[in-house]
Amino acid sequence: MVVALDGTALTVVQPALQRDLDASFAQVQWTSTGYLIAVASLLVFAGRLGDRYGHGRLFAVGTLGFAAASAGVGLASGIGWVIALRVAQGVFGALLQPATLGMLRAAFPPDRLGMPIALRMSAIGLAAATGPLVGGALATHLGWRSVFYLSVVPAVVIGVLALVVRVPAARREAPAPGLDLPGAGLLAVTLACLVHILVTVPEEGWTTVAVVSLVVATAAGGAFVRHERRAASALVPPRLLRSAGVGAALGILVAASAAMFGALFVGTYFLQDVLGLDPLDCALRALPLAVMMVVSAPLAAVVLRRHGPRRTITAAMTVLAAGILALSRVDATSGPVATGAGFLLLGAGFGTVMVAATAVVVRHAPVADAGVAGGLQQTAMNVGPTVGVAVATTLMTALAPRTAERGAPWQDAAFLSAMTPTLTTLASVAALGALAATGLPRRNAPRPERAAPGA
Repeated sequence: MVVALDGTALTVVQPALQRDLDASFAQVQWTSTGYLIAVASLLVFAGRLGDRYGHGRLFAVGTLGFAAASAGVGLASGIGWVIALRVAQGVFGALLQPATLGMLRAAFPPDRLGMPIALRMSAIGLAAATGPLVGGALATHLGWRSVFYLSVVPAVVIGVLALVVRVPAARREAPAPGLDLPGAGLLAVTLACLVHILVTVPEEGWTTVAVVSLVVATAAGGAFVRHERRAASALVPPRLLRSAGVGAALGILVAASAAMFGALFVGTYFLQDVLGLDPLDCALRALPLAVMMVVSAPLAAVVLRRHGPRRTITAAMTVLAAGILALSRVDATSGPVATGAGFLLLGAGFGTVMVAATAVVVRHAPVADAGVAGGLQQTAMNVGPTVGVAVATTLMTALAPRTAERGAPWQDAAFLSAMTPTLTTLASVAALGALAATGLPRRNAPRPERAAPGA
């Protein structure tokens, strides 16, 4: 929740940060890009560290480190320090995020994981709702630095509690998994290059750096797959990906988050550039999305228990696609009801998918691989939005070129003409996710709690 609050609040204060530190637009973008590359490239390895050394310990280190980096950003004297400390936030964020799912897997039997995961999702949704509102208020009255101080005290308290309170440890019937350092390095390079491509190409095109990144990502990704097939202690054990529905659930997480965040990206520009809303009014107009994420998460756990993953996720992806299509029909005369209905459907569908698909990944993972499973889930949740925003940016830029220099607003007519095909494409991505749900188990069939002895 602390990580989500910090990230959503940042989007509101970036213009003020740019003015105060006399930074360029590209430098400000790297405050987000640097964090994203760091966190996405390390999540799976961080999950394995938790499997080996304890998820509670990794969670405490990650939370306290994140707090220290947040305080550092608030004290930073220049944009270079802000970027470096945001990268540090990404590193510590990678330590704590999969640890939360690992601790849940160790504390609850598979058939009781739905509601704890739902409550976790509700907390993230609450942070997503309050982040822009709180960030905008703090930046207006106390300056942008106060936004980064906001998470310091809660993170320190949570980190200290994690050190003091005894966290249930998973029972092991096999030695602790080894650390696959070559595999971790290859995966980190692959994901870092992939994220860099997705973030930079839509705005800058296929530069030399982008082409080199693609070549490196392809080579490192191929080497990673070959290495994992032969490694004695693979970073991503074959038994995990062979578990019922795990691969399909990860694909669904990527598709759902790509569709949702791509649509939210386009919707935000529509609210600000076409309707002329300020950031605070924009956040209020999109509030139904966050509210439904909070409300739908615990309901999703109940539906999942009664109807199983396949039906639950298929229905939720359909609702998500319907919400995107609803937003594709709005125009400059649309009022709060029209936009609110689209955002409401987005929140209901996305919140349900996140709970149900995450439950499939974590529930069907052996306890010994709970951290890796959490890392894969979090990686999907970081790569998916990046893909969605990249697709949306590419389509909007191609279909509605901006009239001035990069970063200038689109003309209303051009934007609206490009918005419909862009959102329709993103709705198709959600529909593909619904199709992928046919590969999920019909019912909730928990695995035995015993850890597998080998890959």
